Amino acid sequence: MNFEILAPAGSMESLIAGVRSGANAVYLGGKLFNARRNAGNFDDNDLKKAVDYCHKRGVKVYLTLNILISDNEMKSTYDTVKYALSVGVDAFIIQDIGAAAMIKKHFPGARLHGSTQMSIMTPSGAKQAEELGFSRIVLAREMSLEEIHEIKSSTNLELEVFVHGALCMCVSGQCYLSSILGSRSGNRGLCAQPCRLPFTAKGDKKEAALSLKDLSIIEHLNKLDGIASLKIEGRMKRPEYVSAAVCAVKKAINGEYTDSDSFTLRSVFSRSGFTDGYLTANIGSKMFGTRQKEDVIRANNVLKDISHNYDNENPLLPIDMKFICKKNTACTLTVCALGKTVTVTGEIPDRAINRPMTAQGIKERLSKLGGTPFFAGKIETELDDGLILPAAKINELRRKAIEEVEKLPQIHFEAKPFEAGSTSPKHCVPYLTASFADAAQIPDRHPFKYIFIPPDCAIEDFVDNRAGVVLPRGLFGIENNLKARLEKLKKAGVSRALCGNIGSYKLAKDMGFDVFGDFGLNIYNSLSAQQIDHPILSFELTLEQANQINAKNTGIIVYGRIPLMLTRNCPVKNSIGCYECEKKGKLTDRKGYEFPVICSDYPCVEVLNSVPIYMLDRMNEVKTDFAHFYFSTEDIKTVEKIIKLYKTGNKPDFKYTRGLYQRGTL
Repeated sequence: MNFEILAPAGSMESLIAGVRSGANAVYLGGKLFNARRNAGNFDDNDLKKAVDYCHKRGVKVYLTLNILISDNEMKSTYDTVKYALSVGVDAFIIQDIGAAAMIKKHFPGARLHGSTQMSIMTPSGAKQAEELGFSRIVLAREMSLEEIHEIKSSTNLELEVFVHGALCMCVSGQCYLSSILGSRSGNRGLCAQPCRLPFTAKGDKKEAALSLKDLSIIEHLNKLDGIASLKIEGRMKRPEYVSAAVCAVKKAINGEYTDSDSFTLRSVFSRSGFTDGYLTANIGSKMFGTRQKEDVIRANNVLKDISHNYDNENPLLPIDMKFICKKNTACTLTVCALGKTVTVTGEIPDRAINRPMTAQGIKERLSKLGGTPFFAGKIETELDDGLILPAAKINELRRKAIEEVEKLPQIHFEAKPFEAGSTSPKHCVPYLTASFADAAQIPDRHPFKYIFIPPDCAIEDFVDNRAGVVLPRGLFGIENNLKARLEKLKKAGVSRALCGNIGSYKLAKDMGFDVFGDFGLNIYNSLSAQQIDHPILSFELTLEQANQINAKNTGIIVYGRIPLMLTRNCPVKNSIGCYECEKKGKLTDRKGYEFPVICSDYPCVEVLNSVPIYMLDRMNEVKTDFAHFYFSTEDIKTVEKIIKLYKTGNKPDFKYTRGLYQRGTL
């Protein structure tokens, strides 16, 4: 099995632990623009040291820029990329499609990896990423083996899969729980992990209904044929964790992984053990777990032993050598390693008086590579009889050759001057759009120019209401069925589609629909908005930021219980079961707030906010081209009430939130 082992590096100590334990690549973040802003991370000087350290050992470095970037941060992102390229960073892990467009425009040679935050889970999603200029994508962690193989067979892009580490309850990139509850956005690198706090579906205040065990699919690596990179989560974890995980993955690749290795991994860090439920399609209550006292105690017993894995330089790289020693000629040593071949020249040998050099003696001397990352590969000698060189001179020749082969090449890259896009406030009177969870919610008279309903609604509902189709954000394994349904809707005259995933966006656009970009695309800046037709902007923007997005036909959500989580594992089903839920599920947090849980015929459920966003009394401040109403749990009477409130511009008589339109995110 030929895999890249990709290790997390939240600090230089963790980076060294990963490299010395056998990682082929590391991923790390700068001080800005990465999804683990609370990790130690790397300033400019640290980044150069890290890249130099890795490249001298044949290890690649990927810089995380895996958050949403605002318009006024785009120049700083440009500067970050330019510096990173100047010190040799091999690739950038990107979430924001606007940042990706900026990088490809200004740095044509830069290599882009699509972050798992892009929520890529279908063949169409992979195709869209390829069109956007990505060379690799990190697949959603919730995918089954069959779904992974479906994407693999449809694309030439490199695929990267998480194989060990913390597992979010929510599909990455689709979680707004931390930002809405506390302004700490996971899409901006500051998730506070409120999902690990008590949430209950059955009234048990100790229940952790949103806390999954850590992922570990190391035992299934033989089933991941064709995957380029095996990724370990853990930039917030200590060096011992990184070392243990890298060693475990390396052993599994070599067919040497044992129960003892699994025990060590669990001892270093776990939440009541591990889960492989998504990969094996065994989704359910066994996937849930929390950090227990015994987990902490067990860790204390193994950390010291693991630290010895990376106390010293480990010989992980082969180096081939050829030593030539002829009479009356300066000896030479040629070495091959790290894809390079260098030759160094020593002294002219003397005629031996007693004990001349032998080929075996030379090989033993050249094999002494302690303190370096190399081990001796093939050693050849061409040696005339009766010659001698002092041992110190041979050692010096070996050291000089290694120094030469470790020298880093000059770095060249193309960088075009930064071109700032213009932003200016819009002065629109927005038209109205709305999405409904069910056609029964649609009143006979409404002010909406366009409405959207789910694809499983009756054809008659689409025709009677002149409705477009709103596609689910959770598309795991359903792309073919969805395409078949869209073909029927198109024949019936449905012409518009509202899409919150780049996979469904690509699918609907290729089928000829007039596509609207939904909030799940996380459109956070003008460059992103310019690549999406009719985008509903991220509700993590402030209203001022949204109004200044420079793109055609943008909108924002002005009413609705926005989904805080999109999850493939239903927390209500796992707690009380579907029978008792009766599709009226809810979660209650430790403060007593209730969050509706909405299920459907699609592979995911959505956890909605406890109260709706409400901006209908402040519509004079909304300057985007259109304003969107997101109806979910409302009955038709409530919908009519909301429409009336819009017309009067009054405050409601129910609890509501302004969301992040006023306070923004940290």
